[in-house]
Amino acid sequence: MGKCNGRCTLVGFCSLQLIAALERQIFDFMGYQWAPILANFLHIMAVILGIFGTIQYRSRYLIMYAMWLMLWVGWNAFIICFYLEVGHLSQERDFVMTFNTSLHRSWWMENGPGCLVTPVINSNLALEDHHVITVTGCLLDYQYIEVVSSALQIFLALFGFVYACYVSKVFLEEEDSFDFIGGFDSYGYQAPQKTSHLQLQPLYTSG
Repeated sequence: MGKCNGRCTLVGFCSLQLIAALERQIFDFMGYQWAPILANFLHIMAVILGIFGTIQYRSRYLIMYAMWLMLWVGWNAFIICFYLEVGHLSQERDFVMTFNTSLHRSWWMENGPGCLVTPVINSNLALEDHHVITVTGCLLDYQYIEVVSSALQIFLALFGFVYACYVSKVFLEEEDSFDFIGGFDSYGYQAPQKTSHLQLQPLYTSG
């Protein structure tokens, strides 16, 4: 029953991670955030691998999934630091999220709750293929929406890591016990057969 509870809980957390990652992927696509799009894609593949490993009793897949979750926690911690401009990070200078290919920001910058977007006409600050806008009245700034989203990802990843380690440990213990009990069969062992010492002599008949 304990193993079933652990597996069910892990599948549940993986499902939540998958839903949260897909939701995040949609908004990152709309905001042209290429670095998060790539990271989200890898995360979705890893979560699917974790679900498959849990259902199919594959401890190696769960170990790979757990290792990825640690990288995922680090990536989301970096996003939090980036949007809070910790240290020398600056949103005005660093365009890491778009691989420095454009000036696009988070989709939530213009579409956050209560935000009012006003275009600035004939602005000298506008670059080619870009326009200048002012955003006012936001109930929650886009930086904090991104921080909350990343914090949620870290929360799910940490719980998923714990349960992935637990379930993979159970799977490994079961594999070891199975090899110990039925080890001879697993290695193709065959019991020695009794050999007969009776020698057969040719039989001659007169024609």
